[in-house]
Amino acid sequence: QVQLVESGGGLVQAGGSLRLSCAASGSTFSISVMDWYRQAPEKQRELVAVISSGGSTNYADSVKGRFTISRDNAKNTVYLQMNSLKPDDTAVYYCHERLYNSWGQGTQVTVSS
Repeated sequence: QVQLVESGGGLVQAGGSLRLSCAASGSTFSISVMDWYRQAPEKQRELVAVISSGGSTNYADSVKGRFTISRDNAKNTVYLQMNSLKPDDTAVYYCHERLYNSWGQGTQVTVSS
């Protein structure tokens, strides 16, 4: 099992930026695909960004060009850089590790208009 701890959420004005971090325990981080999901109130959880073990990335259409996922295998950490934030980005953001299907506890991002 892998433990995931997110940080970096908060309140920001529209147009602003935040960087989320997700620190993983264990020794399998470097070989695992990592995701960021988000869930807004009364909406289903949606996939935001994916990064493979080799660093290939993919994004939801709604965040392309604004969000960047990256990873530092030496630090067992995955990041989500969020720029040009919009009120529609308001949600709880979750880190997910695919090898063991592990989830973090989530971090709240609130974007005010």
